[in-house]
Amino acid sequence: MTDPSDTRDTGPRVGTPLWAFLAGVIAIGCTALVVAMLRLDLADLLELARGPLFWVLAVLVILGELRPVMVSSASAVGGTYPSAMFTFAVLLHFGLPVAVLMQAVAVAMNGVVTRRAWHRVMFNIGQSTLALTAATVVLGLFGIAPSPAEPWVPKGSDLLAIALAGVAYFITRAALVCGAVALHERRSIARVLKATVGPQSLVYTALLGLAPVVVVVMNHSPGLVPLFVAPLLAVYFTATLSMRRDHQALHDELTGLPNRKMLIVSTEEALAESRHDERVGLFLLDLDRFKEVNDTMGHPVGDRLLQMVAHRLTHSVRPGDVVARLGGDEFAVLLPSIRDAHAAREVAARLRAALTEPVRLEGMTFDLDASVGIALYPDHAPDFELLLQRADVAMYLAKEGRTGVELYQPDKDRNSPERLNLLGDLRRAVDNGELKLHYQPKVALTNGAVHGVEALLRWRHPVHGPIAPSEFIPLAEQSYLMRQLTEYVIEAALGQAARWWHAGLRVPISVNISARDLLGSALPEQLEAGLTKFGLPPEAIQLEVTERILMGDQAYTHETIKALAALGVSLALDDFGTGYSSLIRLQRLAVSEVKIDSSFVRRIAESQDDDRIVRSIVDLVRSLGLRSVAEGVESDEVAVRLADMGCDLGQGWLFCEAMPSADATVWLRERFKAGSESEYGYRPEVSRSA
Repeated sequence: MTDPSDTRDTGPRVGTPLWAFLAGVIAIGCTALVVAMLRLDLADLLELARGPLFWVLAVLVILGELRPVMVSSASAVGGTYPSAMFTFAVLLHFGLPVAVLMQAVAVAMNGVVTRRAWHRVMFNIGQSTLALTAATVVLGLFGIAPSPAEPWVPKGSDLLAIALAGVAYFITRAALVCGAVALHERRSIARVLKATVGPQSLVYTALLGLAPVVVVVMNHSPGLVPLFVAPLLAVYFTATLSMRRDHQALHDELTGLPNRKMLIVSTEEALAESRHDERVGLFLLDLDRFKEVNDTMGHPVGDRLLQMVAHRLTHSVRPGDVVARLGGDEFAVLLPSIRDAHAAREVAARLRAALTEPVRLEGMTFDLDASVGIALYPDHAPDFELLLQRADVAMYLAKEGRTGVELYQPDKDRNSPERLNLLGDLRRAVDNGELKLHYQPKVALTNGAVHGVEALLRWRHPVHGPIAPSEFIPLAEQSYLMRQLTEYVIEAALGQAARWWHAGLRVPISVNISARDLLGSALPEQLEAGLTKFGLPPEAIQLEVTERILMGDQAYTHETIKALAALGVSLALDDFGTGYSSLIRLQRLAVSEVKIDSSFVRRIAESQDDDRIVRSIVDLVRSLGLRSVAEGVESDEVAVRLADMGCDLGQGWLFCEAMPSADATVWLRERFKAGSESEYGYRPEVSRSA
């Protein structure tokens, strides 16, 4: 349950307010320690050290300083050390010099065991010495001045003096520690005190309240002092169990980072305390190519990689910033105080730079990257939920545009309330079967033979009427609905293909799927089960993917691609020519068909540049042994030019618009019947291998 975001061992820069505060406390505290040691009579100390009580107390103080009592995992200043009970008892019985000596030795040993930075060790010695000194001053006001030569044992009438001394001790420690934490994390001291004083005061009340009882036992039966360890252990383990439950509720189990629940609390606190001249920033990070590591190396390696990512992120932000894991490979970073959008971009660039350092695991080197979305309060959102949603929008823009970092832009936000309502309607439309497939034929440009149809999804909203696919498909791709939508389309297409094939209309149906679906593990299983269910051969179905799939190397080695090839289901590359990939990479991907984007096809009769582009694509596709399909063929002139170029198939309004299944069935039957009497009939294609 180590907090990976604890950066307090990092030394402060010289000249900063934190450096000045720590230096002042260390200087004053060490001076008080030296003064106390000078007041200690060495002979009295040696005499005290000859007895077993001194060493029993010393051991108890040292042991009590090794592990704190934690009452809340969200505590800003950490836990409370049980050594306070025995140190305060030593102060009451033997005086300040012996108490600060034992405390200093215990803190130093704690620093060695826990490997804390020297400035933290010296600060803890200084602040504990000052707290004990404050308690001594209060006792002196009541005429109480214990020493090794004249030990003091409290009576019932001394309770007020002891209580006030305990309050002085607690206030001094709380003020000094909370002041250091507030400066380190750039938070208001009021906020740190509010989060800390309540839980800490309860523990200190119990520990310091037992100290006078320890003194009484020390005076009458020193051998019974170790018995105080038993109730102390009970308090320690009870608090530890409570803290562990609290930690599990607020932190991610794998990385130890805060989870969404704690992020909400931290963000709401930051929003409540934000100043007018500053912003609160919320980043959303999504790792690129992490799924490849999980699929290739397994989840244990992926988990270790996530832990390394968590470590890099927490050590790339400023103290006080919060790094949280929201789930999977998605992280969030909260900046409680940021100057402006430019400063936020600089932090995001630093985070990406930390992540892009190569990672070596299991003898392999992994290159990671992340897409970062930024949303700022109050510029972009007034509360946490909207801030997170808009950071998510910006993150998707960064991922889609491959820019790495994006600031939220309202004009690019496709998640308006209307669109969110549309997403809910789309979910209900899928459940209620409101979505229908229309079919558009692919026709040979030389003889008009039908070589297949493309299934196109259509949605008639019960209120808004027809909704264009360009509106609801991107919405589905950004949500959990895309997989469900793909399953629905494949099932409907296979069902229609079965009806046609079993009726003698052996027309392959092409189905559009996203790159995410293509690289998912469920697709081959669904296709194999569907082909078996409907009694269809693999050539009855074809999958169309956009050119974007060529941008990533995973497409050429992914197990899904290999499984589809083994199943015999062919791939078609849709909208080719709109991306930035090398044409020669086609040779490495198992596609049988390349569809030339309509934006080029429509203008070949008017633009020489488009004519040359389309002609070059057709020539290259033919040289690779693939079939070319021109989209958007709307005139005879364009069709003739395409045929002259050697383009195989055409698709567009010139031949037929997309039709419902019933109309498509009639159209196909008429075309097949005409084909039996003329040259414009269906001819089984000669398969070509890539």
